[in-house]
Amino acid sequence: MSSGVRIPGHQCTLVHLLTRENARPRTVREHPAGWWLAVATVCFGAFMGQLDASIVTLTYGPLRTQFHAPLAAVEWVSLDYLLTLVALLVPVGRLSDTHGRKLFYLYGFLVFTAASAACGLAPTLTVLIGFRVVQAVGAAMLQANSVALVTTSAPRPRMRAALGVQAAAQALGLALGPTIGGLLVTTIGWRWVFGINVPIGVIALIAGYYLLPRTHQRARPARFDWAGLALLATSTTALLLAVSAVSGLNLPLAATAALTALTPLAAYGLVLRERRTAEPLIDLRLLRAGALGFGLLGALCGYLILFGPLVLVPIVLVGHGISPLWAGLVLTALPAGFAIAASGAGAVLPGRWTDRRCCVVGAVTCMAALAAMLAAPLATPWLIPLLMMLGLGLGLYTPANNTMIMSGIPAHATGAGGGLVNMTRSLGTAIGVAMVTLALHLATGTVGPRLAVAGLTATSLFMIIPIVIHPRSRGAAGGDVGGQ
Repeated sequence: MSSGVRIPGHQCTLVHLLTRENARPRTVREHPAGWWLAVATVCFGAFMGQLDASIVTLTYGPLRTQFHAPLAAVEWVSLDYLLTLVALLVPVGRLSDTHGRKLFYLYGFLVFTAASAACGLAPTLTVLIGFRVVQAVGAAMLQANSVALVTTSAPRPRMRAALGVQAAAQALGLALGPTIGGLLVTTIGWRWVFGINVPIGVIALIAGYYLLPRTHQRARPARFDWAGLALLATSTTALLLAVSAVSGLNLPLAATAALTALTPLAAYGLVLRERRTAEPLIDLRLLRAGALGFGLLGALCGYLILFGPLVLVPIVLVGHGISPLWAGLVLTALPAGFAIAASGAGAVLPGRWTDRRCCVVGAVTCMAALAAMLAAPLATPWLIPLLMMLGLGLGLYTPANNTMIMSGIPAHATGAGGGLVNMTRSLGTAIGVAMVTLALHLATGTVGPRLAVAGLTATSLFMIIPIVIHPRSRGAAGGDVGGQ
């Protein structure tokens, strides 16, 4: 049967055409390197998402100037995006496990690309924040499936290498983001920071259609946990709104107090709900193994440490009179180090090194870099090597930690598991943005940046403590290897 319009016995409906996953061309799926083509296609989404995450921090200054808004308001250009990801990554992962990971991935590109164009045309800060929510819906469809598509495309022996390549693509997006963002903001304006996503998205859509495998191992349809979603969104949004209010967002004191009280209540309600419902939004059974829970804690702390400096460094350097372009170039050292370690560590390190050892060495490197940053001046000559060192530590830690997390997740639940990983990362990123903003608001002069770095240094302890007290497995997840 051709991939055209007819099914024996009746005409294909438009709904069927829009909800089916097409097979890859035979030459692609039978080629020995066909799985690498699928991984490379997933890297488009990994690159795009991280480019957007790092590039947006360079717009904070121009947005504050154009819309006459405080930093606590402008940070919601990032926070509303991240909160949407936190709320949607797990449910979208579960839905894609049931209805098709390739399908959700392609529609994610479509939504993300269209919303990026709309963000670039936004007339007010409020409209921009609204379009960022739509953009995050598309990003959730991409990110919830990225790890699952890699783990179900790559052979088991190549799992770590494939996840390392994906991490390197993320790091490349992070690395180019500050430089490209600084260049665009300095030359043609902040709106093109969002417009740059459009051509990348078009290319990725075409590549994904022809190179991504169909989903063969699907989970059974389940009733959607709307109450769990509402409680998850309420707890995370209330938390970050309360932190933003303390950071300078203009909210009444009573509202801030209510949000502070609502956060633990909604979180506790979420745990109770997920324990009792037959079809939970977050499958707490996956977390019963302490290794997985500790791995997710490490992922949260790692991304908090990665994104905290992406907000802090441009604000500090531009405040010292340095141009956004130069600030972006300095900041590039962090994700560049991440990319080097994530893609090259496997070729350099001894083959007997386990994922656990990589995590320990990476975490210790991060702690050393942040401790040195706390002692040294936050100025250009010192920041470049220390940011590079921090990136190298994170690039060594993250792929190994991801491999250990995914090795504990059943093949049929890789979408939900991958969504859980990415939800944790997004929550860590959001907390990193909010923590830095809070530190800068609480203390003036050089004290605020020092306070932010101190918080990042303390967070790095939680990357290594779980590894020491709970040794984890070192296998790799598998699944739809060689699917069409």
